[in-house]
Amino acid sequence: MTGALRRRGLLAAALPLPLAAAPPGRSVRMAFGEKIPPFCFPQTASGIEVDVFREALALRGHALQPLFFPFARVPLEFKAGTVDATMTDLGQDLSAYGGHHGDTAVVYDNVLISLRQRALTLRRPADLAPLRVVSFPGALARYPEWLGPVKAAGHYSEINDQAVHVRLLMLNRCDVVLSDRTIFRYFMLQARQVPAGVPLQAVDETPFTQVNPKDYRPVFRSAAVRDDFNAGLRQLKTTGRFQAIYDRYLRA
Repeated sequence: MTGALRRRGLLAAALPLPLAAAPPGRSVRMAFGEKIPPFCFPQTASGIEVDVFREALALRGHALQPLFFPFARVPLEFKAGTVDATMTDLGQDLSAYGGHHGDTAVVYDNVLISLRQRALTLRRPADLAPLRVVSFPGALARYPEWLGPVKAAGHYSEINDQAVHVRLLMLNRCDVVLSDRTIFRYFMLQARQVPAGVPLQAVDETPFTQVNPKDYRPVFRSAAVRDDFNAGLRQLKTTGRFQAIYDRYLRA
């Protein structure tokens, strides 16, 4: 070896080795319900819930790949191994399938909605029994104590298109709508933008059950990705970005 080469080799040996690059973020395939405005819009791969997950994961270098399914299929897709995460487990235990619960991002707060001018008292199931009630598919199975007597009296119906709920209530074709607060407010805003649409009236929202945030926890196949999501979600909330996402979809 020549002197010049020897000196070059010694110099290279003395230089610090470059740091290993941080592992790149992974694409996270996540199952969402396909018809839950304003939380999920399959046509644009957006919505309150989709955007919260997308931005929280992005803060830790992950790219969300949202996949949309009929709501009941969301946990089944996780069991089948076709997704890396789900927006919810729908009460099914996914731990045996490698699932790790994350922090709750979005809570669905179902309430009883009625026209304010009616001044209805809705404190117990017996108050609801004689009234005409409309709700979303599956509500009867979730709230049998409240909705069972209405069903037995022949006053109950479930309609998937929740824009219809607003019209039925405003036209006095039902007495009460059981719906998530945010979903109903979203469709009220949409109805307000329709020229010569149904005249809108003020409503009352009556809570009838205790919301448990754990019922809406997402599930991740990777504990590391779950931890990244939790950290990103906390950052969204502390910076105000979380509320800004809600506001973007619920502006008048």
